[in-house]
Order: sequence, then C-alpha cells, then structure tokens
Amino acid sequence: MKNKADAKAKLMRIRISPKKLGPVVDLVKGKTLNEAKVALRFDSTKGAKILLKVLKSAEANAINNHKISRDNIYISEVWVGPGPTYKSGQFAGKGHFRRILKRTSNIYVNLAERNSK
Repeated sequence: MKNKADAKAKLMRIRISPKKLGPVVDLVKGKTLNEAKVALRFDSTKGAKILLKVLKSAEANAINNHKISRDNIYISEVWVGPGPTYKSGQFAGKGHFRRILKRTSNIYVNLAERNSK
C-alpha cells in the first residue's frame, strides 16, 4: 500500500508512553484528513494534541512536497512505537530503591491520496 507519493511525518522521543497513545491512534486510523483533525481537536488528552501536531506536519508535506489535493488526503498508516526509556529511581524504606521508568514514544504518520471515482 506504500506509494512513492505517500507523505510522511514522524515525531521521535516524545515524552508519553506508547500505551497511552494507542487508543488515540486507533481513533484516527483510516479516516480522511478532515475527519481525523476534527476527532483530535475534540479529544482532550495529551496524546491527541501531540498526534494533531504530527498530522499537520504530514499534511504540509503532502500539499507542498507531493502536490496532493487537500480534499483527497486520507491517513493510510499511523503507528506508535516505543522510544528510549529514561531510568531513574527513588530511595525507599528499609534500604530499598524504587526504579522509575520514564517511557517515550515514536509516532509515524503516512498520508496518501484517495483515488476519486
């Protein structure tokens, strides 16, 4: 399903866990650009704001670099992967040390042109 004309955007090492971004990604998968932007604007989560930022970047790439009409754009692929995990810790009672894992995500968005019939 990948074309050379697919417009891509990615955001790496964003400070939110992939588990929290998963439901937001499922919300927009396969939708047209306008439907996805409306859905993300009305979602109040941190992940929706981040994904909207990446989606706008991919839209700009599609319009400026690939000359795709704004009306025919849809989300062909969107996925989230884990980024590096920052590890720290906190001292606890009885000589213990609690690990704190600060997870990050990598977001990838591909937009394509829908063939109008």
